[in-house]
Amino acid sequence: MADFLFGSPFRRLFHTRPFPAVEWSSSAAAAMDWVETPAAHVLRINVPGLSKDDVKVQVEEGNVLTIRGALPAVKEKKGGDEEHTDGTVWHVAERGNPEFARAVALPENVRVDGIRAGVENGVLTVVVPKEPAPARPKPRPIAVHSKL
Repeated sequence: MADFLFGSPFRRLFHTRPFPAVEWSSSAAAAMDWVETPAAHVLRINVPGLSKDDVKVQVEEGNVLTIRGALPAVKEKKGGDEEHTDGTVWHVAERGNPEFARAVALPENVRVDGIRAGVENGVLTVVVPKEPAPARPKPRPIAVHSKL
C-alpha cells in the first residue's frame, strides 16, 4: 500500500540522473563521441539530415560549449488522412521535427578563441584546441642568506 501512495523507493534510481546534468538531449540524434588528443579535444556528434545552417555552436560563461540543432520547420499537419489546400496528404508522421541540444563543460586548458566546427556526412565535428603546457622550470639552487 505504501508503494501505491508514495511510490517505489527505487523509482528515483531508474528515473533520475545520478549526477547534475551538464548535457541534455531531446533526441537520439545527439549521440556524441569525445576524444582527447595531445593537441585538442575533438567532439563528434551525429546530426543526420542537418546542414551547417541548421546547427548552432557557441561557448557560454564558465567554458560551457553548447550545441543546438533542428531541421527547418515543415508545414503543419492536422492529423488523420486529411488533404490540405495544397494537395498534401499526411498518412503517417512519426519523425516529428527532431531537435537536439547538448552542453559540455570544457576543461580549463582549452583555447576557446580557436574552436572550429564543421558538418560532413551527417556528423558535426568540433575541434577545441588545447593551451600549450607551461614549460617546466629547470631545477636550480637557491642561495640561502642569514637575512632577507
